[in-house]
Formats: sequence, structure tokens, C-alpha cells
Amino acid sequence: MKKTYIIISALVLTGFINQSCSNDFIDVSPTEQVSAADLSLYNNNEGATSFVNSIYAKFLDWDMSTFSWIGVTSITSDDADKGSTPGDVGSDKDILDALTFTPSTPSFESLFASNYEGINRCNQALQYLPQLTNADESLRARLAGEAKFLRAFMYFTLVRSFGDVPLVDHVPSTGNPDDITMQLTRKSKAEVYAFIEKDLLDAAAALPNKSAYSGKDVGRATKGAAHALLAKVYLYQKKWQLAVDQANLVTGYSLTPDFIDIYKLSGENNSESIFEIQGSGIETGKGIQQYTQVQGARGTGGWGWGFNTPTQNLYDAFTAEGDTERRDATIIRKGMTLYDGRVVGSDADNDYYNYKAYSSAYTTQSSTDTNIRYLRFAEVLLIKAEALNELGQTSSAIPLLNQVRQRANISNTSASTQSDVRTAIWKERRLELAFEHDRWFDLVRTGQAQSALAANGKTFVVGKHEVFPLPQTFITEAKGRSAQNPNY
Repeated sequence: MKKTYIIISALVLTGFINQSCSNDFIDVSPTEQVSAADLSLYNNNEGATSFVNSIYAKFLDWDMSTFSWIGVTSITSDDADKGSTPGDVGSDKDILDALTFTPSTPSFESLFASNYEGINRCNQALQYLPQLTNADESLRARLAGEAKFLRAFMYFTLVRSFGDVPLVDHVPSTGNPDDITMQLTRKSKAEVYAFIEKDLLDAAAALPNKSAYSGKDVGRATKGAAHALLAKVYLYQKKWQLAVDQANLVTGYSLTPDFIDIYKLSGENNSESIFEIQGSGIETGKGIQQYTQVQGARGTGGWGWGFNTPTQNLYDAFTAEGDTERRDATIIRKGMTLYDGRVVGSDADNDYYNYKAYSSAYTTQSSTDTNIRYLRFAEVLLIKAEALNELGQTSSAIPLLNQVRQRANISNTSASTQSDVRTAIWKERRLELAFEHDRWFDLVRTGQAQSALAANGKTFVVGKHEVFPLPQTFITEAKGRSAQNPNY
């Protein structure tokens, strides 16, 4: 029988209403969809795994993890400027930098649509895995846990970014009015967070420890990753004791002795790593699309487009703390010699570049060997410290904060009161996690956004900028089922 292949969009959310919300075709690889009539071809261990591999592959997309994501999470914040050159606005990176974005700003549509496309792949996997009875039952259970972890990850991105969002928990059927309503009606943050929590609890119960993986399976979602992400989800909701409880379940990890080693090829998936998006420069199309290239040094002797450049404000924050080790592992400077001997030209277009996006072997290629570090043990220590401090257990929080500082070879904190320790933890998160896609969300959730961004010459509008605007294409397509976020 001849197979029928089509490229489908995930949901009517993306604007392709006639091609979407169909369960007749299945995503089984990064570039291929198969007719549901041919499901029997995937009724084996390899076929079952391919369903979940297609979810991981979505994280390699330009829209999911590169230009829009960099703009929304970093360039908006006080950690980064647009960079590049004045004439190269990067579609909308100048608008994001200035915080003058609107519902028509392209990066938000890319962020919104790509995550729902990924969620659709998760829903497909969860729908079809139970039908693949020739695949090992234990493997199918683990793969379902991975799909739920990744779905929770994407919903966490969406709820942090937009607040109330549609909650799509199954593969929609074409023409089904209830499914159309599901896709076009926003659910409250509380409902979305409850869904995320359930997915992560299910994932934690189904997934193995990191040590169970080897070879090509290294980097897949683990029990530790589910507990760590759930601790972070609880932190965002100020469920302090639950955050502590989940952080306590993240075991078997340790801090990398030398901070810069985390971001080298040799540091990928190391003892500190809890979850990373895996990039490969060796296999064409398996790298995170242009993640290194768009952030590389621009100009004579450079290798990239020069976007997402560290601010002077961030550089000075490291220096004021005496934190030269993390500063020099996070920020590339003109004239600097990198860990592999590469010398950055003194006539580069920008003063600073993002070192954490650097690839030694694949500087100019669209596919690189750079992974995105999303969850590290250092952050789990800081999550636990913050939650304990908010619970009034400040004396127990301080040693956790100091563990992270000691690895950076800076002195223990002098903070001792709950208020001062709170500020110290927030500062530590900035220095430890710079350019790991959390700074904007940290500023918003901790109430620092207006003052911190003002110090970097940006105007954060209270009552508006706590969430980004929903894409105008979605609002138009919703036809009154969903309203725009306030003041956009």
C-alpha cells in the first residue's frame, strides 16, 4: 500500500484550520508524518520510540528554541541587548529589546505555535502508544512518561509567557465542535498549572533514574528531571513546602567543579545536568537550528550574527560580586582568548557575546553540538534555598546558597535575615543562570521587573508586561472565545 505523507500543523491555533486538528495523520519523525492506517508499521519497540523522538526533535526547531525564544527570554531582560548591528533588527528583536511589542510581534506567534505543535506530538504519542501492543510494555510506559514530561515542559513555557492559555489534552478530531472550543478557549493559570503538576507526577512515577540510560538514550527525560521541573513549577506558584519536597527527591547529582566545564562539549549531560536539549553537529539536522550561529561574534574575525549580547549591567553585576569565574564563562569579550584557543577579534561589532551558546567545533554551521542546559543541580539547590527561606527556615537556606557560591570561588554570603537572603538568592540566580532562558520570568515572578529593567533603560509597564500578548492570529481565530491579555 502506498503511504500518504503530509505536513500538518498541530492545531487550529496556528491558523491552518483546514489542515489541522486531525487524528488521521501522525508525526513519527522530525520531517515525516504517516497515515494512521499504517500504524501497524510502528507496532514494535523502534516504532514506539519514534513517536517520542519526534517530540524531542521539535525542540531543535528554529521557532521553538532559537531566534524567537532567545528574543522573548533574554533580549527582553536586563541580561541582554539586541546586539548585532543597528541596521539588522532581526525581524523584531529591536522591538523586544525596547519592550514595545504588540500582539502582532512575530516572535510571540512563533513561541505560541511551536509549543502547541510540540504538545500535539505529545498527545499523539499518548494516544497511539497503548495501541502498539507488540512493543515492550515497560518501554511504552517509560515513553508515555517522557511524553508527559515534555508536554508539561511546554505548558510551563506557555503559562509563564502568556498566563491563561488553551489546555489541549488530546488529539483533536476534525470538525468536532468541542475540540475546536478546546483549542480556542483559554483556561486559567491555576487549571494549566494543575495539569502540569499531574503530568509531572505521572512522569516521575514512570521514568527511570538518569543512571539507567546509556548510549543514544543519554539525555532522555528522567525521574530526576520530573522532580526538578515540578519543584520549579511549585516555586513559581509559591507552594514553598511542595517545592522543597520535590527538590529533596532530586538525588544522584553533583555540582561540576569548574563552572566553565558545564558548557563545553565534554560537559554535556554530566553529573550536574538534569535536563538538556541535545544538539549534534555530526548529524545534519540534529543540531538546534542556528542556536550557536545567531549568537556568535559578529564582524571581522567573528563567526555569527551577533544577537543576544550581554549587557554592561550584567557584566558589572558579576564584577561587583567578585565573580570573575562565572563572568568569564558566561560573557565573551572583544580580544578574549576562549577555552579552545580561539581569539575574539578586537574589532568585533559588539563588546560582549553569549559564551554559553558557543561551539568550539561548529561555530558557523547551522547544526552545532551545543546543548541548551535547561535544568541543572545548581538551580535545584537555589530553588530549595528560596523555598526554605520563604518558609522562615533561613538558617537552612544559607548553606545551599553558599554551595553554589563556593563552586564559583566567591565568598559565602553575608546575608542573614530573611529579607537579605531572599535578595541574595535572587542575585545568585541571575549570575548562575544567565542566558539559560529564565531571567525575564524570574524578574516577573519576584516583582523585580520594573526596577531592574529601569536600571537597564527599559520601561516595564506594571499591569501589562507581566505576561506577553497572545498572538493576534489566535485572538482573531478565536472569534470571541478568548480575550487578549490586558492593556495590549
